[in-house]
Amino acid sequence: MEKPFDGQIALVTGASRGIGAASAEWLAMRGAHVVAVARTVGGLEELDDRIKALGGEATLAPMDITNEAAMAHLCRSIHDRWGRADIWVHSAIHVSALTPAPQITAKDLDRGIATNIRALSRLVGFVDPLIAPSAKPQAVFFDDRWDEKYAGSYAMSKAAQRALIQSWQAETAKFPLSVHLLQPNPMPTAVRGRFYPGEDRSHLSHPRDEAARLLPVLLG
Repeated sequence: MEKPFDGQIALVTGASRGIGAASAEWLAMRGAHVVAVARTVGGLEELDDRIKALGGEATLAPMDITNEAAMAHLCRSIHDRWGRADIWVHSAIHVSALTPAPQITAKDLDRGIATNIRALSRLVGFVDPLIAPSAKPQAVFFDDRWDEKYAGSYAMSKAAQRALIQSWQAETAKFPLSVHLLQPNPMPTAVRGRFYPGEDRSHLSHPRDEAARLLPVLLG
């Protein structure tokens, strides 16, 4: 297999499962050194095993993206070691409990805001100068549009994410930085399982298939 990302550094936040893990594998297979961030140590270790089996390389960073000091330190460490990152793939998300709109609790709303809005906003500030020195800086985000009943808390935070990402896209339209907002097909993830318990998953797309379908945009 060709390695178009040989020598590049890819930061993947939310890398332990789903489309984040699949993206990390896809990039590693093509030569990128993946810095994999997630809270779940076991998931990161399993990812590392798969990447090594594919002949790739990864650095594991088990941490919570809502810990601003830890994320700032990580970005600084990447800069100190490699001088830059080239690609940022973000898939870390908090999925709120299914709740009727009048019964959304402040606690659940605050958790969604902390992960899906505040942490993302801070990460954009941390990562933008980290990838700016790259010859081809790129940032990748995944969108989903939940307009189902009882998903108001999650849908609110996703709408805020979308607004921030689209604003960053517009602001950087004439810059070297490419900001991608991609739409995966339905996948058998924990997120979807929360909204569709008991669903027949046989017709859903595997995250690896979605990564293979969507991420070639990085090669453009």
